[in-house]
Amino acid sequence: MALNPRLSGRVAARAHHSPAAAILQKMEPFFAIGQVSGGPLLIATIIALVAINSPIGADYARMWDRPLRLSYGAWSVARPAAEWINDALMPLFFLIVGTEVKREFVKGSLASLRTAVFPIAGAIGGLVVPVALYVAFNHGTDAAHGWGVVAAMDTAFSLAIVAMFTTRLPMAVRAVLLAFAAIDDVFGLLVIAFAYTTSIAWGFLALAGCAYSGILALLRLRWVASVPYVLLGLVVWIGVFGSGVHPTIAGVAVGLLLPTSSRLSEAVFAKRVQDPVDRFKEAQAAAERADDPAEEEEQRDKAQRRLGYIHEMAAATDEAADRLVRLLTPWVSYVVLPLFALSNVRIHFSAELIGKAVHSPLTGGVVAGLVIGKPLGFLGASWLATKIGRAALPKDVTWPMVLGIGGVAGIGFTISLFIAELAFTDAVQTEEAALGILVASIVSGLFGYAMFWKVSRPAADAG
Repeated sequence: MALNPRLSGRVAARAHHSPAAAILQKMEPFFAIGQVSGGPLLIATIIALVAINSPIGADYARMWDRPLRLSYGAWSVARPAAEWINDALMPLFFLIVGTEVKREFVKGSLASLRTAVFPIAGAIGGLVVPVALYVAFNHGTDAAHGWGVVAAMDTAFSLAIVAMFTTRLPMAVRAVLLAFAAIDDVFGLLVIAFAYTTSIAWGFLALAGCAYSGILALLRLRWVASVPYVLLGLVVWIGVFGSGVHPTIAGVAVGLLLPTSSRLSEAVFAKRVQDPVDRFKEAQAAAERADDPAEEEEQRDKAQRRLGYIHEMAAATDEAADRLVRLLTPWVSYVVLPLFALSNVRIHFSAELIGKAVHSPLTGGVVAGLVIGKPLGFLGASWLATKIGRAALPKDVTWPMVLGIGGVAGIGFTISLFIAELAFTDAVQTEEAALGILVASIVSGLFGYAMFWKVSRPAADAG
């Protein structure tokens, strides 16, 4: 029996507005395919915390500490699996960060000078104030050198929270957060490079610089083929990796180079592919007429080469930055970031650790720096920059929204855990820092969500 269309519409609407559907709709931004999403990262974090605190915790940690060796002839390098994830996969995440922030500054909501200064000023405040709070807590202790832990924020989680209000907040809010996050992450990477790198192999760094200059030269020549860019990008990574500087900075550096306009206009594309299209047709026809199998194979190879050239030209009509982000984002969200959490989150919950952490200036400094320092520093510095006329509040963005951005900036997960591993050699200090990061991230996430919910309510009511 067919269901009445009106009745089925009511049933569908009722199902859509059910509590379960509402929860799923709220959670959807955490698993969005089109942007870096925090859902898979959150699930992986929970799995890692459960595993490390279970009876298999020791075996679980050993699995990620097991060395993986790469060798070629006499050359060989062996590192734990967790380090390979940090050094070889995480640069892809920062490549996206660098690419997206360039796009926002070149032709996004921050394209004007004064709106561009706004997140830059906020990022400076979001670095100085948290570090000052951390140092105040740990002055004179052996944990003082861990100040870099509060230097950077977690882009994936913060963007996922903003995405929950995507229809009720101005688009400029995401743009400001993205720019702030990227600048903040660059600060964090510079901290890694200069504060927590014990020695630098200048020869490798020179190699990275030469490859980086090669990318710049190809961009200046408007070179179309993608392969040279990819190969030079790999050389940049190898150079930074071999130099001793954390290779994630290579991802941001290359991302900032990617063109935000197409390498080939449609008019030039039409001119360049006309002859190859004709030759492709000729080769296809010759292959069909050929009686000799060898000649037929030769003609089909010619046709494939022409087709490859046409494909390369067609790809060049896309914006390189947008194309790369579309390609990498699902892999980063569903593979890279979860692997990072699974291999790096190793907080052993115990009464002893919690007792130490409650009275630890290290944990207190991390929580204060991220929960209080980030929103206070970002809001204060950006407000000051607007008051002296150097910056302008982006269109439709209000100061409570800015406070919400500062709030979610206190989610210091990814790079903060990175820096904690580098800054502390003592396992207890590392765990105290990680526990502080976890607590601060939860509190900051809830505060940021509450602020965005409050400022978005009028928009919801109006809708």
